[in-house]
Amino acid sequence: MKTVYKVLLSLSVVMASWSCSKDYLDTYPTSSTSAATIFETTENAKLAVNGIARIMTSQHLGSQGLCGEGTMKHYFGERPGENYSIPNLTGWINFCNNSYITRSDYAYNQYPWFYYYMMIGNANEILRNIDGAEGPQTEKDFITAQALTFRAYAYTMLVQLYCYRWADSENGTAVKKLNNGLVLRTVENMDSTDVALSSSGKVYDLIYDDLQTAVDLFTSSGLDRGADEIWLPNIDVANAVWARAAITKEDWKTAAEKAALLLDGYPLMTNDEYKAGFHAPNQEWIFGSFGGSEENLYYYSYFAYVAYDGGSSFCRTYGSCISKDLYDQIPETDIRKGMFLRPTSDTQYSHSNGQITDTALIKEYQAKYPTLTEAHKLYAYHQFKVSVAGTPGIGYLNHIRTAEMMLILAEANYHLGNEEAARTYLNKLTRDSGRDTEYNCTATGETLLKEIKKYWGIEMYLEGFDWFNKKRWNETLTRTSFSDGGNFHDAMTLERDPSFGNRWTYVTPQCETQYNKALQSESEE
Repeated sequence: MKTVYKVLLSLSVVMASWSCSKDYLDTYPTSSTSAATIFETTENAKLAVNGIARIMTSQHLGSQGLCGEGTMKHYFGERPGENYSIPNLTGWINFCNNSYITRSDYAYNQYPWFYYYMMIGNANEILRNIDGAEGPQTEKDFITAQALTFRAYAYTMLVQLYCYRWADSENGTAVKKLNNGLVLRTVENMDSTDVALSSSGKVYDLIYDDLQTAVDLFTSSGLDRGADEIWLPNIDVANAVWARAAITKEDWKTAAEKAALLLDGYPLMTNDEYKAGFHAPNQEWIFGSFGGSEENLYYYSYFAYVAYDGGSSFCRTYGSCISKDLYDQIPETDIRKGMFLRPTSDTQYSHSNGQITDTALIKEYQAKYPTLTEAHKLYAYHQFKVSVAGTPGIGYLNHIRTAEMMLILAEANYHLGNEEAARTYLNKLTRDSGRDTEYNCTATGETLLKEIKKYWGIEMYLEGFDWFNKKRWNETLTRTSFSDGGNFHDAMTLERDPSFGNRWTYVTPQCETQYNKALQSESEE
């Protein structure tokens, strides 16, 4: 398994520099490896599929912070949201406040486009060439299904970033000539650089078509990924991606149908597993990225930025904290309440940056979490959910787990008018799992929807959902300063209205418009 994993980048796209030329779409490195060699056999093609998995947890563009899916979770899902605070990270104020969302030349505006289209380009190469590979048809079908699932996953993330939320999309038909839409790159047009933007509705059509074909081929092939190959798609990953895409499209019926398919095969993790650091696969993981010590990102990984015991200077200096506003909503009987550092007095920490100043409290948490070192600074409401499997930042990275599917089921059933079912799924997630045995949801109406949203925040904290959820819910994002009873630095305290910054929509990146003539000739409406 691990030997195969090491081959990945030699058979997948490697973007050597931040290029705004047509080379941006190249799908093979400048080496002797050719498409003919890669797709000579289905055995070789399997390595190309592995290559896409490797892209999701690799450093890109020579930049420390640009490392695939971990970057998307931390930088794009959590930092701009309201549930995650790094109160002394003042050098990143503009980024955390999403002040650059409409800057087409801003590196962090361009990176998701670059990264996900890299995945899409590799998937398209597999789809274009797999039929000519020597090997059983069942293997060709399975590989095709995996490539389609990767492509659908990438487009599902892109559509949330670069398109208006569904509520603002005129049922998926609205598209601006720039700054609301995606370039739909498929096998049919992958050799062309000049492709106009498509509306979110057309993007979702492609996602649904890809996933339907993938499910059909996974089924007919009779094949599955290896038991420990959590980083590779199978039929379960396809259905889970479909559920996620459907909930962002407000297609409640499809979201509920697809999410329900995952519950039997992936039981919720136990309380002990929940407290184990979120760095190793368990029974609940549906899809993730490889994270063994043989292949890791060292100081560049997700864990080297957020883990409470990470060996990086970032983890030692900047504490990843839950917002006090969310923390206060967690019931005392919930095990998740105990996974954060709670001061017993507001005199125990600085009210400018949240750092703990009480020596006794520091020693208490160092004793409770022995992997902390003297160099790790502690902060009010410091998180102890995510830890490292090994220093400085080793760990498997989860992308989809059963809890997300249960929250999708609760939300979708609410919108379908099935409030009893929505309450049942909240109870399964929180009470029946043992997370909070005293919990019993009896809420109705708008109060029930608020309860569902609250448990999205509690359960999925630090897993990359916060900003994305707030965008699709069309809700104002609110952060509270220390002086007002919260735990955000004054410079990061804000109320972010849904109309802000192109409706929270990243504008079409300069790296696309500089070479795509179909966009150069258009003016913004």
